Amino acid sequence: MANLSTYDPFTDPVDELFRGFFRPVRVESAGRQGPAAIKMDVTEDDKTYIVHAEIPGVNKDEIQVTIEGNQVTLGADAKREKELKDGQRTLRSERYYGALYRSFTLPTEVDEAASEAKYDKGVLELRLAKKTQPAGKRLSVR
Repeated sequence: MANLSTYDPFTDPVDELFRGFFRPVRVESAGRQGPAAIKMDVTEDDKTYIVHAEIPGVNKDEIQVTIEGNQVTLGADAKREKELKDGQRTLRSERYYGALYRSFTLPTEVDEAASEAKYDKGVLELRLAKKTQPAGKRLSVR
């Protein structure tokens, strides 16, 4: 049995061929006006949270990390590196330029003084020390 396909007489086959070529790759941010989300992995051990966040094309001086209790906010600004020279034109541009942003909440508070950040090859690594929780006091019931 032959496969059935729909036919639309109002579409141009050549137009359909090239339509996918110019389609934006970042589908999740299409139609969204805010900054692009930073993709990341978060793991933990007994004393720290380890965050690996992808922030390519940014200098380490342009990355902001803010810690408030158990809320962590990452931000950066990806800038276009090269302008077009005379006679050049862009055929396709998929790289993102502009504000990058991500905020997330961890299960326990973070000790800012004992935490550290390292940026290498487009990946930000955060080692966020967990704040030690004071032992609860047991109350006697009268």
